[in-house]
Amino acid sequence: MAAIGRLTQKNFERSILHGVTLLDFDAPWCGPCRAQKPIIDALKKDYQGKAAVKKINIDENRDIALHLGIQSIPTIILFKEGREMNRFIGVQTAETLNMALKKLIGRPHPPQ
Repeated sequence: MAAIGRLTQKNFERSILHGVTLLDFDAPWCGPCRAQKPIIDALKKDYQGKAAVKKINIDENRDIALHLGIQSIPTIILFKEGREMNRFIGVQTAETLNMALKKLIGRPHPPQ
C-alpha cells in the first residue's frame, strides 16, 4: 500500500509530533473502511507537503488503537503538533475532512 503511509507501534509517536497528521484507523475486512479508502487516498495526494495522511491497521497495531480508545472503525483522528484536535467515527465525506484539515493547517500551533 505505497500510496498511503502505514504506521506501526515503533514510529507512531514520532509521526504525529510535527505539523498536522490525519490518522485513519482501519482493517482490511472492514467494508466501511474500504468505502473510506478512495477519500483518504485523495487527501493524501491533495495535502502532500501540508499534512501527513496515514493509515493504521488495528489488527496489526492493537496497542495504538487501545491507547487512543478506538472502539469503531473507520475512526479518523486529526493531530496537530502531537495533540488530538478532531475525531471522526464512521465514513466521512471528503468535504468534512477537507474542512477539518484546512482549519487545522491555517490555525496557529496549539499552546504547549
